[in-house]
Amino acid sequence: MPSKETTIASFIESAPPGELSNVVNDIKALAGGHPNLLRSLDPAFQKYNEEQFTTIKLPGSSESTLISTYNSLGDGRYFDTTSQTSFEVDHASQKASAVQQYPLESRHTDLVRSLQKSFTNASAEHFRSSSIGVYPTDNDSSIALVLVANKYSPQNFWNGRWRSAYILNTATNALSGTIKADVHYYEDGNVRMATSKKVDMSSSGSAEAIVRDIVKAENKFQEELNRAFVALAEGSFKGLRRQLPVTRQRVEWEKIGGYRLGQDIGGGRSK
Repeated sequence: MPSKETTIASFIESAPPGELSNVVNDIKALAGGHPNLLRSLDPAFQKYNEEQFTTIKLPGSSESTLISTYNSLGDGRYFDTTSQTSFEVDHASQKASAVQQYPLESRHTDLVRSLQKSFTNASAEHFRSSSIGVYPTDNDSSIALVLVANKYSPQNFWNGRWRSAYILNTATNALSGTIKADVHYYEDGNVRMATSKKVDMSSSGSAEAIVRDIVKAENKFQEELNRAFVALAEGSFKGLRRQLPVTRQRVEWEKIGGYRLGQDIGGGRSK
């Protein structure tokens, strides 16, 4: 039987987009007389933040910086190539502190900066709000390109997140990655869609060409999702209910509220 910490950790790691704070509040209520419970769950919060590309703002900055395994320095510290700083993260509160200078040192510094510029422009064109990160990785033999776009609408009972991560092999120009979409709808119930697609391609090596290939792959994924939704609406979802009642006549729902029990429907007189 799993321990209490293991069970609660699974709740954290599977929290829908934009709803981790709700999960934390529930955990605090469950913790009761166990004030150290949240501290013991820090590995679960870290895993969630890194996998979901959680965005935070550094002290004194208005720009968002994302958290991932690609820009982790270990011991709770991460780096940002745009501001050339490193910082410490409290994963439970999603707050940054202890900011220090961290100059970009890579054999591919020029390419990293060019990718940052092209990727930022492309994401701004295709997403209303997004954050990107470009990081040297794998002992400076590869470059990671990471994007996250969040859209929260709690007043309409839904939240969503788009994530994509690509690894560029600087020796072969091979580009591979994964695109993920996660949407939670929770009005009068819970419906969650979590889907992903792996992509592999080769590029010419220029920053502009690499980003164009990424945009093309993500547009294709979006189009596939749109076609799937149409197919569901026209096929499977329609099959869940009868198009017409057994009388083969449509029910005039707008009149139902005006019917008097037993008179208009049954032909009798209401009592």
